[in-house]
Amino acid sequence: MATQSSETTETLTQANAITHMCPRYEHAIQILGKRWTGLLLSALMGGPKRFCELTALVEGLSDRVLSDRLRELEAEGIVNRIVYPQIPVRVEYQLTEKGHALKPVVDEIHIWAEQWVCLESLSCSEKK
Repeated sequence: MATQSSETTETLTQANAITHMCPRYEHAIQILGKRWTGLLLSALMGGPKRFCELTALVEGLSDRVLSDRLRELEAEGIVNRIVYPQIPVRVEYQLTEKGHALKPVVDEIHIWAEQWVCLESLSCSEKK
């Protein structure tokens, strides 16, 4: 009877770990991996913003999608919606403590992008 080598067992264990991803990690990626979310988080790192400011900062983002993303981030406790009772009513969006805790992640993505992401307007050879 043949026995599995320790290398084969280790490979199977790693494959099993990958297919059974941590539910918290999976949920975090589902939240943060949605289109526009990273750009919104980056914009909000600079402080509270009004809806129209976010629309201007994140080029190409429709009002409907922005509204959806802000609602999702609010439901996750990442963004607060602050309503100022004045005429006309003013609404701002700001990161919560949980949202600000993402700053190192957002910063690292910026660093990674500077090093590894090439744009058509800037050849990769110019960056290195």
